[in-house]
Amino acid sequence: MNRIISLLPSSTEIICALGCAERLVGRSHECDYPPGVASLPICTSPKFDPDGTSYQIDQRVKAILQEATSVYRLDANQLDELAPDLLVTQSHCEVCAVSLRDVQEAAFQLVRSRPKILSLQPNTLDEVWHDIEKVGSALGKEDESGVLVDLLNERLRTIADRARRTENTPRVACIEWFEPLMAAGNWIPELVEIAGGHNLYTSNGEHSPYLAWEDMVETQPDIIILMPCGFDMHRSRIEMPSLTRQSPWHDLRAVQKGQVFLTDGNQFFNRPGPRLVESAEILAEIIHPGVFGSIHEHTGWERWRVS
Repeated sequence: MNRIISLLPSSTEIICALGCAERLVGRSHECDYPPGVASLPICTSPKFDPDGTSYQIDQRVKAILQEATSVYRLDANQLDELAPDLLVTQSHCEVCAVSLRDVQEAAFQLVRSRPKILSLQPNTLDEVWHDIEKVGSALGKEDESGVLVDLLNERLRTIADRARRTENTPRVACIEWFEPLMAAGNWIPELVEIAGGHNLYTSNGEHSPYLAWEDMVETQPDIIILMPCGFDMHRSRIEMPSLTRQSPWHDLRAVQKGQVFLTDGNQFFNRPGPRLVESAEILAEIIHPGVFGSIHEHTGWERWRVS
């Protein structure tokens, strides 16, 4: 497979981590890491205005999904011109990337190179690692993918071993969306446990559910970590009033004790690829700062303070 188009950021990172960046000939509009991929032709675009509040974005996405299978457009003409051998996409989430059906229709009907399609669908860490191996197999990089997965797992074991030496296990609320309020699911509960915390509201592999403010007040998490899908820390800071204007927010002990943290959800937690290990490191630094220090502070996380 010498000509690859990646239609989601995580697969772009996987392809590059396997040493195949030079084979990429196209990308999605959201693929931005490693930095060198920015020069690649863009093959997708959103059907909605991504600017605005989390509530406005949620409403726009829901309106589109009532009539379509995806909230993104696929540029079939661009695909045809780039003549890929392989298209990498996903069937995990209709708001994460173009839909598998749209990719299949374009590949079979409009792209003359008739590329193969590799669809990824991870919900747990093990499934993320399996997808890395699937990509490795498709690229003829089976050995390299096995080595990469082993290294990632070894790093996670190191984090877990250090976290187990601590005496407390804080209860952690990971928030994936501001308005409506949603808890972070999928692989996030595993990452929290590895980092030495007890994850609230979601179980391993569960899709991110809506979260009631009453549940937050009743359970009183020790730490609140904000990792909204697609938002970096700057965007999350702007969006914080959607939380702080809610009266239950001020009844949360984590808020009162200054145990609220912003993270770069876009670059780390929401991408099921190699940098989930960095995501675990970020969680460990937040949950057990005395053990893990603050290497990722200001680049991956920061404490939220009332301005």
